[in-house]
Amino acid sequence: MEEMRRIAYETVLRACAFASLAIFCIMIGLSFLPRSAFQAGGFLSMLMTLVLVLKAHEAQTKDHRRTEMWLYLPKDSRPPQASAQKTVSTLMREIYFLFARWTALISIVMWSIALFLSVIGL
Repeated sequence: MEEMRRIAYETVLRACAFASLAIFCIMIGLSFLPRSAFQAGGFLSMLMTLVLVLKAHEAQTKDHRRTEMWLYLPKDSRPPQASAQKTVSTLMREIYFLFARWTALISIVMWSIALFLSVIGL
């Protein structure tokens, strides 16, 4: 079970890292307007949170054999077919919600920085 959790965590982490890289690149592109950069970062992070929540809800019905986590899981570590769907969907849902909470927190921080920059006149 721990190996499944580790692999699920790594697959979602990798996807979030790519999305965060895209958000970071957009923010760098807007770095001449700091408030706009943080507003864009906050908005895009909020959008990423929404996608993660939708993925968490989708995990309940998605075929476990079609998940990236299942493909990376060694055959000897896979749960029995009878309980695999419930185990994988529950685990993926938990991991997606974990990353959604972290991304929501990052979005709040970025929006707060944008608000602060707006208040001081930048």
